[in-house]
Amino acid sequence: MSWSSSTSTDSNQPMNTPLSLPQIVINTRPVERAEPLTQYLQAAGLTVVDMPMLTLQPRLTTDNDMMLMRQWLAGAYQALVIVSPTAAASGLAIWQLLEQERQANDGHDKEIEGTEGSSETFETLAAPSHLIAVGEATAAVLNEAKLPFASYQVLQPVIANNEGMLAMPEIESLQRGDKLLVWRGLGGRRLLVDTLQARGVHIDSIAWYERKMPIDAMVQYQQWLQGFNSGDATSGITASKQAKPIVIVSSGTAFEHWQSIVQATELLNVAAGQLAMPVNVPLTLSDFAYVVLGERLANMVAEQHLSYWRVEDLAPETILAAINTPCL
Repeated sequence: MSWSSSTSTDSNQPMNTPLSLPQIVINTRPVERAEPLTQYLQAAGLTVVDMPMLTLQPRLTTDNDMMLMRQWLAGAYQALVIVSPTAAASGLAIWQLLEQERQANDGHDKEIEGTEGSSETFETLAAPSHLIAVGEATAAVLNEAKLPFASYQVLQPVIANNEGMLAMPEIESLQRGDKLLVWRGLGGRRLLVDTLQARGVHIDSIAWYERKMPIDAMVQYQQWLQGFNSGDATSGITASKQAKPIVIVSSGTAFEHWQSIVQATELLNVAAGQLAMPVNVPLTLSDFAYVVLGERLANMVAEQHLSYWRVEDLAPETILAAINTPCL
């Protein structure tokens, strides 16, 4: 478990000031990944709002994806990196399908040769390369799916991010001419790819899913904002004294979606004011503090002079430890 905090550029950030209201935390993780973190933070006394900035949509498996999978099973790659539980589940399903296909073909060949085919059900799954899972949840998908005679070991970096993977002996030893396969969602993990490609390592990837903004994300944010403003009014706590709501962001795509919604809401309120319509007092990006994963995302928020803590993994205890530390 590790985390670090930045030096805030906002001198009005009273993170360690006792408040009469629980600290508000906005969890922007996808629905299928948000619940454990939300429950953990709620148990710690925080007010948590689930507001996904990403929804994960499966992509059609292409002929090229199947070709890469067959090449991997034939031993063409030194390692396979799996970046998320969703990628693990999708890739595992195709892996099992191809293994069933192979064993069925082997049985058919034995029948043609006049030898007795195996009557055993499909129960073996052997990995042709190192399997590297990014994070406990990703590793769990692979470990929990093991068949009785599965033959693979799931490796994990000490720190579940790009830097942690680059430090692994199985990745660090890759050199010019070696090949790496990545199971992922569309986009992401550029540090790993860029670093290894600069070293001459050939990288192929299969994007099993893509990240999109939920269709109701804007409405969710505006409804929350209305309630937040109403709460401030009824409690007598002004915006200058209210602790900044904390936004948990785990990817650059999620932050871009969050940024677009906050800024679009500001513009809508400006337009409503000009038309003498009721105005929902907007918040700017700097009215929030951020818990962000890894160096790339930390740089994104730092460039906008936003208050943030950088964490190196998304374990609930890591995030709570960061939030409980005053932002300087």
